[in-house]
Amino acid sequence: MLIEQAKKGDAEAFYHLIHQKKTELYRMAYVYVQNENDAVDIYQQTIIRAFEGLPKLHDPTYFSTWITRILINCSKTYLSKQKNVELVEPVHIENLRSMSHSNIEEHLDLWQALQLLDEKYKTVLLLRFYQDYSVNQIADIIQCPEGTVKTHIRRGLHMLRQQLKGAYIDEWVQSVERNN
Repeated sequence: MLIEQAKKGDAEAFYHLIHQKKTELYRMAYVYVQNENDAVDIYQQTIIRAFEGLPKLHDPTYFSTWITRILINCSKTYLSKQKNVELVEPVHIENLRSMSHSNIEEHLDLWQALQLLDEKYKTVLLLRFYQDYSVNQIADIIQCPEGTVKTHIRRGLHMLRQQLKGAYIDEWVQSVERNN
């Protein structure tokens, strides 16, 4: 198993583990810091911390949640040093070109509303709906009970609904709530 080899210091095995997660980790960092260079720095810091801390990982099945937690902590540290950073979605130019003008506006409105949420709500919503983690995995990542995660998701969605009182957000929130 790659994790066991990496825990023993096999850099090649560690590289393969990270390679499988690189897009997901980078995207999450970018969502937090809105800047490619800073996201790369956070990603690299995460990799360094993960490599150094890998021998302490007791259960290899938690590698994904463990490294995501490291990335979130690195992102939070960065944000605490950068007070005026705004959250933006990592949308590529080609994706914007393919969207209609009204879809772009709805998309940006959603991200602006998400930015206004408390960090605990923002984090669980990002993990759940943009990284597709289960409630159980999110509980492991942020180290809190599953019931708390469910409450944060529900409250975060409610706050989004309040901020974006419009048909498109109501439809989105309802579809999300049906899938929970």
